[in-house]
Amino acid sequence: MAEIGKDIQKAQEILNKGGLIGMPTETVYGLAGNALNAEAVAAIFSTKNRPSFDPLIMHTYSLEQVARYVSNIPEKAKILAERLWPGPLTLLLEKKSIIPDLVTSGLNTVAVRIPGKKITLELLKELDFPLVAPSANPFGYVSPTTAQHVNDQLGEKIEYILDGGSCEIGIESTIIGFEDGSPVIHRMGGISKEKIESLVGKVALKPHSSSNPKAPGMLKNHYSPGKPIILGDLQQLKKEIGETDRLGAIAFKEAIKGIAEEKQMILAPSGELSEAAQNLFAALRSLDNKEIDIIIAELVPDHGLGRAINDRLKRAAAK
Repeated sequence: MAEIGKDIQKAQEILNKGGLIGMPTETVYGLAGNALNAEAVAAIFSTKNRPSFDPLIMHTYSLEQVARYVSNIPEKAKILAERLWPGPLTLLLEKKSIIPDLVTSGLNTVAVRIPGKKITLELLKELDFPLVAPSANPFGYVSPTTAQHVNDQLGEKIEYILDGGSCEIGIESTIIGFEDGSPVIHRMGGISKEKIESLVGKVALKPHSSSNPKAPGMLKNHYSPGKPIILGDLQQLKKEIGETDRLGAIAFKEAIKGIAEEKQMILAPSGELSEAAQNLFAALRSLDNKEIDIIIAELVPDHGLGRAINDRLKRAAAK
C-alpha cells in the first residue's frame, strides 16, 4: 500500500520524476501528476481506467500562474477567480499549446482551478508546473474524501498520499465555461448557482453529457458504488421492495423505520445542505461495504448545494 504522510518535499520529488501521488483538496482527493508531462497524464488515465475522452482539471496556485497556460481570461472569469479562488470553482478557458491535448481530450479549452487546501497550495508553489488531479479513485466509483479512502482504492498503484485531513466540501468543484464572455455552468458543485449569479449576474445551466463531454466529470454514469441505487420516496420504495435485511438507505435528515440503523446513512441531521455535501461520498462508500444488495436514496432540496448533491445521486443511480 502507499505511504500516507505530510512530506511536501517527498511529494514534490515523486512529481518531478513524472510519478503520481494522492493529493488533498477541499472538494475530494485527487490523483495528481505533472499537467505538462504527457506520460504522467497518460499514467493517470491508466491508473484510474478513465476514458481518454474525459478531460482533466489543471491545478495551480495563483491567477498569474493560470495566465501562463491560457490565451484569454474573460472579464467575468476574472471576477469569479478573484472572489472565489482558492476554492471549489473550475473555469474552462482557452488553452495555450503548452497544455498537452491529452489533458483536454483534444478540446481547445482547459479546466483550471486553485484548490483551497493549505498543504496542497504549498506543494503547488514548490513545483515548476501545474498538476492535473482527477478524483483519486477507479473511474466511475465513489470519490475519496480522506487519505485512507485513496489508499483503499489506489494504494497498490501509487507510492505516496499527501495527507490533508478530511475534505471540507466533499463534492467536486463547480465548472463554469464562457460563451461570448457569458458564464455557463457545465457542472454543479461546491459553489452554488446563486453565489455565482450574485457576482456576475444570470448564468446558463447546461446538463451533463453521456459521451464526448465538454468538461471534466460530465459522464452520466459516474460516482457509482458497486451496488444498484434507486431514487425516490424512501418509505414508498421500501414498501415496494418489501421486507428484507439486505436493503440500505441514504436519507437527507431523518432515518426511516424498518431498516437497520447501521444500514442507513443520514446525510444531514442538521438539515444543512453543506453537511449533506460533505457526507455524501462517505455515505455511498460506507453502504457499498455493507452486506446489502440494493440502496434506496432520496433527493435533497433542489437549491444551492442541493443541486450538486442531487446531480451526484442521479449519476450514481444511472444504469
